[in-house]
Amino acid sequence: MPGFVQIMEFDTSRIGEVDALARQLEKEAGAGFLARKATTTEDRDRRGHYYVIVEFDSYEDAMKNSESPVVDKYAAKMGELVAGPPTFHNLDVVSVQEVG
Repeated sequence: MPGFVQIMEFDTSRIGEVDALARQLEKEAGAGFLARKATTTEDRDRRGHYYVIVEFDSYEDAMKNSESPVVDKYAAKMGELVAGPPTFHNLDVVSVQEVG
């Protein structure tokens, strides 16, 4: 089931607010929110350094999602909560191995 993954990397001391903002985005966008799954992680070796891993069915869905006015509003608000601009990593899924 190939797809597309976008990883957003950033530093913040306000992760609770970032997480609440992401939940608000999903609620406001409703069916227009095209991500399948979003996972927020913190680097154990660099506390305060986070990665948000967002899974999409396709690159095209990710680009449609990023063009949404709701996502634009989210990005502006998020900019106030993080230290410096986030770094984005855009990844095509080559394979997925389910273990277990």
